[in-house]
Amino acid sequence: EAAQQTLKLNSGLTVYSDAPDREGLDELLAQSDIQAVIVALPLGQQPGIVIKALKAGKHVLSEKPVAKDVKAALELIKTYETEYKPKGLIWRVAENVECEPGIRAAAEAIHSGKIGKVAFFRLSSVSYIDQESKWYKSSWRTVPDYQGGFLLDSGVHSMAVLRTILPSPVASLSGHASLTKPYLLPHDSIQSVLALDSGAHGLLELSFAAPSSARFESITVITGTEGFLELTFGKNEAGVGWAVKTVVGTKDPKEEKQFYKMQGVETEIEWFVQAVLKGEQSSAVVGEPRGAIRDVALIQAALTSGGAPVDIKNLVEEA
Repeated sequence: EAAQQTLKLNSGLTVYSDAPDREGLDELLAQSDIQAVIVALPLGQQPGIVIKALKAGKHVLSEKPVAKDVKAALELIKTYETEYKPKGLIWRVAENVECEPGIRAAAEAIHSGKIGKVAFFRLSSVSYIDQESKWYKSSWRTVPDYQGGFLLDSGVHSMAVLRTILPSPVASLSGHASLTKPYLLPHDSIQSVLALDSGAHGLLELSFAAPSSARFESITVITGTEGFLELTFGKNEAGVGWAVKTVVGTKDPKEEKQFYKMQGVETEIEWFVQAVLKGEQSSAVVGEPRGAIRDVALIQAALTSGGAPVDIKNLVEEA
């Protein structure tokens, strides 16, 4: 009854719960007319439900991050790849950044060589979270049972931006983590230096400890040998989304700028459904668990580095 009232559900719909007098998740997953499920739960609860759904023969789209740390993510991925992927079941991680038109446009520009060979880059994402924020008031975020708190839960979006647009994976990271606001335990800020397999390098600044909402920044700048690309998240008269600016040319630089409205969540669900109904090859390859684990690995490396270099490949493979 509480769920029906909160969600304004038609009374004719069946509500499943863990209450003693109700049918629960097992009964729901046993229904033969359900082909796929979306799992959007607190991070600590998700892996067990993902496996439960796969075991019931359902395709799964689960909320990011893929797991609370690299070790847990790798265990989950190995179970999927050995037991359920061979059966044709699809599991994707819902990282909407991969599906954002602006991010994909930026990736295409960089990967096509529009700005030349990538030389260096910078990503800065700084925001303000107070104790009245709707994001903070989620109990599982207020007292997180996983590393990094908001840095992991939300920070993987920024890591996915880098993973999607950079032409080469991050090879190593060295950085520092700190806590500025006690209510954002265990950490709320990281600053790191990253090196790519290609030899390019860059800076990462990620913080939820801005002193006020006036200190907001979400910008990524990729500098190449022939120009640079600037990717900015924000709002204008067209809505919320990503502005992509390229400046190309060494003597007479030409600027191009375009705004892409945010629609990654809708797209990731659409592509997942296409994959389920028409086959894995029918939709864009996004949401790969082994891609998502690298996002977690970068956050974990930044939290634990203490200034020492962390080999990202070894971190993922040796977890």
